[in-house]
Amino acid sequence: MRRFSRILAGLLAGGLVVAAAQADTIKVGVIGTMSGPYALFGRNFKYGIDAFVAEHGNRVGNHTVEFIYKDEESPNPARARSLAQELLVKDKVQYLAGFYFTPDALAAVPLLEETRTPMIVMNAATSSITEKSPYIVRTGFTIWQMTVPAARAAIKDGVKKVAIAVSDYAPGLDAETAFRKTFEAEGGSVVETIRMPLSTTDFSPVVQRIKASGADAIFCFMPAGPPTIGLFKAYVDNGLKAAGIKLLATGDLVTEADLPAAGDASLGVISSFHYALSHDSAENKAFLELLGKVGAPPDQVVMTSVAAYDGARLIYKMIEATEGRRDPATAVEAVKGMSWVSPRGPVSIDPATRHIRQNIYIRVVEKVDGRYVNRETGEVYADQPDWGLVK
Repeated sequence: MRRFSRILAGLLAGGLVVAAAQADTIKVGVIGTMSGPYALFGRNFKYGIDAFVAEHGNRVGNHTVEFIYKDEESPNPARARSLAQELLVKDKVQYLAGFYFTPDALAAVPLLEETRTPMIVMNAATSSITEKSPYIVRTGFTIWQMTVPAARAAIKDGVKKVAIAVSDYAPGLDAETAFRKTFEAEGGSVVETIRMPLSTTDFSPVVQRIKASGADAIFCFMPAGPPTIGLFKAYVDNGLKAAGIKLLATGDLVTEADLPAAGDASLGVISSFHYALSHDSAENKAFLELLGKVGAPPDQVVMTSVAAYDGARLIYKMIEATEGRRDPATAVEAVKGMSWVSPRGPVSIDPATRHIRQNIYIRVVEKVDGRYVNRETGEVYADQPDWGLVK
């Protein structure tokens, strides 16, 4: 870090890092999982940004906007920090964006103050991330936003006893706390809690513990990706689905691109999430058409695309507000309270927390015309300010 500070100081002294208003090109560094097991989600960062650029052009006033992508492949904080340094020093970006995993987003935070760089978090969902720097704004979601409605929907559906199974890292602990606090406050009982290593691939021991607990339902959180298919298989193979034990989850578990591989094992899974491809709105139809125009395969579109699409909107607004200058305070202030209609529905940036405010939809996996879809049930929870905060 000291070496980076010395390099940065030299660049500042030479006037190479501070972008003046007359700069021709404003560079934005996007760090995401562009390869490896989570490549789908990093690619969707690019799909969403490309869709916004296709719709609005690549210029803000007199400035051309250039997006530079770096691949972090899998959770790796050291690499994420190194990539952020490379973007700031070598590529001279004025904004950072992306970040699929929480540990990777947190690794970049110490660089923000020193380089005066705003960061748009497009997925990493631990609630406390925005508290780490006043230069961070979120366009994805928080675990609390997704989980509070899941717990309330479970109570409404008559669930009395729940087993909680979450991935053992910060977002999973957020999910466990949020579900337990809400479910118990509404009169439910948590009869088992299991924290699973991120590397877990064999879920049979997990579901056997849940089966023995006497739970009516499972609430599960895992990061979206290939391991979720193993969980569905264990849920079916160990007889939990046949026994009528419901599977509740945040939408990460049932991303549309993963449903064909999960097959009928995913049918009936109830989830709470901020976006589904099947969301019925004019804005979403137009968004999906834009994604097709920029080359996004229809069966490979996931939630990170809409977060990146909306994130690009914020970056353009920041560039407009600062007239191209490196002025993070003005940039962030310009988007506080900003509201618009996203493909996911009406959204806004909370001026106090810099979280995105959004509707949360209860969905169920169904098979429609041979395709697996998350059908919105019509049950919608209006996001509340305290849902995005650590309790």
